[in-house]
Amino acid sequence: MQDSRDAAREIIAAGGLSGLTVKAVAGKVGVTPAALYRYFDGKHGLIRALYGDITAELISTVQTAVEHQDADDLSAKLHAATHAVLVWSVAHPGEFSLLMGAGFPEATESGDEIPQAISRELGGLFAGLFVELVRRELIDGEVEQGMSEVLRRQLVVYQQAVSPGLPLGAISAMMYCWRQIYGLICMAVNHHLAFVFGDDYEALFEEMMADLLPKLGVLPSPKRRYLKVGPQRQATVQRPRGEVVLRNHY
Repeated sequence: MQDSRDAAREIIAAGGLSGLTVKAVAGKVGVTPAALYRYFDGKHGLIRALYGDITAELISTVQTAVEHQDADDLSAKLHAATHAVLVWSVAHPGEFSLLMGAGFPEATESGDEIPQAISRELGGLFAGLFVELVRRELIDGEVEQGMSEVLRRQLVVYQQAVSPGLPLGAISAMMYCWRQIYGLICMAVNHHLAFVFGDDYEALFEEMMADLLPKLGVLPSPKRRYLKVGPQRQATVQRPRGEVVLRNHY
């Protein structure tokens, strides 16, 4: 029932998982709670359905950003893809919370496939770009000397979930980038230090990317194109939610 999934998403977007119940969804779509149990296994079933829908939407948004860069401009692809994750997350704070924020621990209780889903899908998309970095010999596939065995083993687990064929050194580089990117996204979504940045974290983002990209063997591309993502009332699964507008950086 797509209308039920849409109603559940509206609840998530407005107030997070705390307000999501079968009764609340049923009330929004005008059916009895018992009727929804024919389609969803209670709240856990709703969460599983939403998690899949929203993950697919985020991945589609990021993939769109990649596809609208010049074919050989790897820097622009990395830059625009990362920016797409940021702007989508800021435009959809409730959904971000479910995928990889405060709501994530509760979401993981709803299905065995959820804990690795966002890493597998989003990490897998970026892994494809890192494969090209390795192919062009822009980054080293070997791990740094002196890495602890504990971290090495942990990165192997991530490697197997995200991209088993990607060299461990590239996996390490991905994790190095992600720990900074994720921190900035959380700041922007949660308005941390809003007295400093207001609602504009773009300059901080660009400063971060200007630092990260050279570590991957590339410089920021002046030809990168960004997506502008805005919220819409109705959810879709096949394509990004929201208005998608391309704008040149130059």
